[in-house]
Amino acid sequence: NGIGADAVIITAGTSSLDPINFAGEIARRKGKVVIVGAVPTGFDRPNYYKKELELLMSSSYGPGRYDINYEEKGIDYPAGYVRWTENRNMQSYIDLLASNKLDINKIISHTFPLDNAPEAYNMILSKSEHFSGILIEYEIKSKLKKDVVLNTTTQSPSKANVAFIGAGNFAQNILLPRLKGRCNFTGIATAHGNTARYVADKYKFSFCAGNADDIVNDKQTNTVFIATRHNLHAEYVIKAINSGKNVFVEKPLAMTIEELDNIQSAYNAIPSDKKPLIFVGFNRRFSPHVQQIKKMFLDEQPKAINFRINAGAVPKDHWVNDPEIGGGRIIGEGCHFIDLAMYIAGSKIVSVNANTIKDANYLNDTVTINLGFENGSIANIAYFSNGSKSLAKEFIEVFCGGTSVIIDDFKTMRVLDKSEKKYKLKGQDKGHQKELIQFIESIEKGKPSPIPFEELYLSSLATFKVLESIKEGRRLSV
Repeated sequence: NGIGADAVIITAGTSSLDPINFAGEIARRKGKVVIVGAVPTGFDRPNYYKKELELLMSSSYGPGRYDINYEEKGIDYPAGYVRWTENRNMQSYIDLLASNKLDINKIISHTFPLDNAPEAYNMILSKSEHFSGILIEYEIKSKLKKDVVLNTTTQSPSKANVAFIGAGNFAQNILLPRLKGRCNFTGIATAHGNTARYVADKYKFSFCAGNADDIVNDKQTNTVFIATRHNLHAEYVIKAINSGKNVFVEKPLAMTIEELDNIQSAYNAIPSDKKPLIFVGFNRRFSPHVQQIKKMFLDEQPKAINFRINAGAVPKDHWVNDPEIGGGRIIGEGCHFIDLAMYIAGSKIVSVNANTIKDANYLNDTVTINLGFENGSIANIAYFSNGSKSLAKEFIEVFCGGTSVIIDDFKTMRVLDKSEKKYKLKGQDKGHQKELIQFIESIEKGKPSPIPFEELYLSSLATFKVLESIKEGRRLSV
């Protein structure tokens, strides 16, 4: 009757103000304009002011969208408080289709078998035909396979048959390029099947698996690389150990002391002559500069060690900061430097004391960690997230027997005693290449792991003690 729309929902995607201004024109007085699509939130004032319109934002699928607790952890909103969540919206839609109460046949203009899907997209891009709804039809009679065999040829003469669980940015940018040609890639399983297939095709893996258990139980595979989010590390490490597989796991080894002890129990249960290799990606041990320091000093010599880590801030809602998924930056990253300090000291960690800046988010990502060692060495790790991005990330100092060594961001090293020597690399080398070479060689030649399991356990335990020390406000023995 000419009073205007009670509500206008904008699902457009544009940089233009036209949709939101047009919505203001056609809405009735005291009406609502709801933005779902990607449009600017700026608008011309007259209609919104004179009509006293209510402007609202809505996420695309309903309550729960972008909420990690809802979408990834499965923590639902009670229906009594949130009736239509992202999941219940979809359930309702599927129910309407199943009961034939919602008929979408009239909007379907084209149907393509899945194998011909490129033709559908080409038609859209070329606008060769008029179209509305385009249906991609899947083959539903074929038996589903839990894995896809891609090739069965041997890629290298290596005895290391490597499979991957997880293949995110770190695996794709750091691990896989450095492993290529040094081992045989067997299976790969990732959270998303398209990622697994992309990586498998690129690096000539033998098969893609539907889940991680297919990787762990594969008879051809003797080595499993675990590059998932942190909360899955311990579970897959234990499964791989129990299956007799060698393990390379990106740090951390575990998220809790209980998980760490379970890994230790699984490892100790394997007879000595059959123990697989367990390796954590503590790459800095293998950097050229750190290796040079190890040659300069005896393990028995007490050393004073100082690390300054300009780590930079990570958003509060990043998965690394989630206590259940990432464990926080001390567990996720601090373990690197605790392990490195122990390696340079050449001795077991015996005490831990830590202090952190108290902030509103309780992230514990600006912290000082003091370590004591059995041989009398001491170390200070200053891990800061509140510094300038223009400052280099890592600065290491080692003092021992009248000699001082300074490593600047793993690019340059200065040795000062009676004179000064300078060492400069062509670029930054944090030891990723060397650690992988040594790990694969250990498998091929039947040598022990480049990092003894006892050291992996101890540096991980000390990391958990850091959190305890912060909580209790005192020095703890390890």
